[in-house]
Amino acid sequence: MKDEIKKFFKGDADDSDETLVKYSHDASLLEVRPKLVLFPKNTEDVKNLVKWINDNSARQGLAESDLSITCRCAGTDMSGGAIGESIILDFTRYMNKLIGGPLPIDNPLFYNKKKKNINKFKNYPLVPSYISVEPGMFYRDFEKITLEKGLILPCYTASKSLNAMGGMFGNNSAGERTLKYGKMEDYILSSKAVFADGNEYVVQPLNQDELNKKIAQGDFEGNIYKNIFELINKNEEEIKQAKPNVSKNSAGYYIWNVNSRNSEDFEKSGEKSKGFSVLCLRGRIFQNLQNFGYENSIFDLNKLLVGSQGTLGIVTEMTLKIIPDNKHSKLVVIFMKDLNQLGRLVDEILTLNPETLETYDDKTMKLAVKFFPDFLKNKGFIGMIKFMFSFLPEAFMMVSSFFGGSFPKLIILAEFAGENEKEVDVKCQKLVENFSAKGELVSGWKLKIHITKSETEANKYWDIRRESFTLLRKHIKGMRTAPFIDDIIVRPEFLPKFLPELNTILSKYDLTYTLAGHAGDGNFHIIPLMDFKSPNASKIIIELGEKVYDLVIKYHGSITAEHNDGLIRTPYLRKMYGDRIMEIFKEIKKIFDFKNIFNPGKKVATESLGGTKEYIAAHVAIEHDVEHQI
Repeated sequence: MKDEIKKFFKGDADDSDETLVKYSHDASLLEVRPKLVLFPKNTEDVKNLVKWINDNSARQGLAESDLSITCRCAGTDMSGGAIGESIILDFTRYMNKLIGGPLPIDNPLFYNKKKKNINKFKNYPLVPSYISVEPGMFYRDFEKITLEKGLILPCYTASKSLNAMGGMFGNNSAGERTLKYGKMEDYILSSKAVFADGNEYVVQPLNQDELNKKIAQGDFEGNIYKNIFELINKNEEEIKQAKPNVSKNSAGYYIWNVNSRNSEDFEKSGEKSKGFSVLCLRGRIFQNLQNFGYENSIFDLNKLLVGSQGTLGIVTEMTLKIIPDNKHSKLVVIFMKDLNQLGRLVDEILTLNPETLETYDDKTMKLAVKFFPDFLKNKGFIGMIKFMFSFLPEAFMMVSSFFGGSFPKLIILAEFAGENEKEVDVKCQKLVENFSAKGELVSGWKLKIHITKSETEANKYWDIRRESFTLLRKHIKGMRTAPFIDDIIVRPEFLPKFLPELNTILSKYDLTYTLAGHAGDGNFHIIPLMDFKSPNASKIIIELGEKVYDLVIKYHGSITAEHNDGLIRTPYLRKMYGDRIMEIFKEIKKIFDFKNIFNPGKKVATESLGGTKEYIAAHVAIEHDVEHQI
């Protein structure tokens, strides 16, 4: 197969045993060996590969190809197990560059001057910038360039030093700043994608006239638009009823905002809309959703492509909206001993419009104190001394807990940002005053509040939040991290009831785990440690996953907020959505990918390539000494 592909493929091809072993793992708990690893030089390589697979299937008379493509950039990390028995396309070697920008966009037009809209968007810049990028570029390299211009893509995942842009698109990434700024989908202006016919298409928002013209083409692209439009309209009520009532969701295909008829429908969707009326991109005008009525509806297939994990097509380029970064910020740390008032606490903080609102539990804090020398690496002598002293309060907390003192059950990080230090300080002090005024700061809510005094001190808490997963994986011998229930979300008001019930379920399995997440959204990551050589490992994974997801659905949440379905969560989508929505997902997959050649077994189950509990159990990696290199 390699020799045949190399006749038309200009990039690199590798089928060595060493490479196939590396690409058979990610940071999940599975082992799935690919057929071949390819590093495309350009879009032509991608197009030619898709056409070759189609031709190969036709020669064999197959309705469904025995060959498929799984796109991979930074190793897929914890993304539900996005590896597959496919030809792997790794974009990081060659297709890893900026294509254009960042450039300012001039003269936003048609700005709605109604007072309510001005107030809603007063803290958001009206003149953004854009940048076009290939999927294999790492976010860390992307950010270096944008920050030089004072600009940022604010999805800001906790693993941003490892993410690649294609992975962020495929996952619909969200992170620390999502509470204020939204998810990856909110920043996709347009994309280019290779579809199942082997051709590359530009995907961008269309008004009604443009959509009609696209449908009238009658070709492969036109039929996609026609069939998706009809499918969504036909099932409009069922789709509306099935939408999870949470701020973040990456379970299944994101069908809710593909066709946004008017501002009322868009606002009801629960998504965060941003304050631009018109975005002028390469001579094209994108009007803000608020300004479209029924006659000029926006239809945007990017809402389906983003978060689809490469199951509908292969994205070769994306044009992203980027915004000015806030120059001043300060972190408020809240130590919470009682979770009963967590919902009220979150609501109170949200009234002050924080940049981020993150959490981690007592297990994570104790882990950080225990292994805190790991945090000293690469800080230099002076930085090391400062960091050591900054950890003293947490060390005293831990010591006192051994002598009858109480350790906080939850640590909340509320970051406030603004144009100047005074603005930030006012917000931080206001938070403390709000709690104190209610007379509940200590006696009622059992809180301790600390406003960090320096960037070094703030970074300590961020390091704990971001590095707990790595610490677990590194220091507990004979055990591996098992991120299979790591990405659940319920509305914040349910957390005081939800979290104790969650801990009750977890406590029955004698697992070591950390719990951290985005409190403002009600999104939590649970990372257990497990011995995968144990004969009960697969049984526990299936059984515990079932119980946790049942609890999430009980509280009207989503089984995955931002890490997506992959092989691990696809089997539970029917439990979350029901039969009819799952049939709609199948139809979407068939419309885009009629031969099932794009990343099979994710989103829509297959008989032999994933999407079932049996497939998970059969592919748990007993030995996992080699990780995909990034």
